[in-house]
Amino acid sequence: MSFNGTAYHGWQVQPNGCSVQGTLNRALKTLLREDILTTGAGRTDAGVHASYFIAHFNAFKEDIDVDSDLLYRINRILPVDIAVKRFIKVDKEAHARFDATSRSYQYVISRLKNPFNIDLSYYNAEELNIQEMNKAAGFLSYYRDFSCFSKSHTDVKTNNCLITHAEWVLIDNMLIFNISADRFLRNMVRAITGTMLEIGRGKIKSDYINSIIESKDRSNAGMSVPAEGLFLTDIKYPYIIRE
Repeated sequence: MSFNGTAYHGWQVQPNGCSVQGTLNRALKTLLREDILTTGAGRTDAGVHASYFIAHFNAFKEDIDVDSDLLYRINRILPVDIAVKRFIKVDKEAHARFDATSRSYQYVISRLKNPFNIDLSYYNAEELNIQEMNKAAGFLSYYRDFSCFSKSHTDVKTNNCLITHAEWVLIDNMLIFNISADRFLRNMVRAITGTMLEIGRGKIKSDYINSIIESKDRSNAGMSVPAEGLFLTDIKYPYIIRE
């Protein structure tokens, strides 16, 4: 599935806000005529988008034909900013979150003011040293503990992540940060991006990111960039889902 997160308080069901998960649960309940609780591959914060997302659910009905008009019907029920791309029957032990081996994000910065990019990118027209930002990105794979880029007081057992790719690319007037890892901490990509922008502005040197990471202190890293520029773009599993 994919979704534009602008109107939602993130993926996860919220007691006092509209969520992607809650909207999907209600649509599936209408479609299948039973209570459905979906489990997503991960959480996204309010305003964050996903061009590729995986969720699983269990249903009492055993005769669901995923090759029928199920896809057409669910997308008729869902609002225009959420789209289911495919239904797949999987083993009953398959888990969208715990089976995932890698996740990829993009952070999109628009270098020119464009009203059609509102809510889908972060407008920033400053001159940035992309070469220095890429030097800093190269240091990320040397580390495992990214406490300095994590939101405080999160309920996780470890702040260790294995970053396998991090790179800035300039495509026309869009500056895009691509990053992949086995897992991400809450607010991690937005905090890394904000720190990289400080490097691009020349406020800190590229190798200073080493000291920031080694400090394990969030207050030493840069500000988090706005949510609207962030997209979850891929999730990988040990078995094939994407074709």
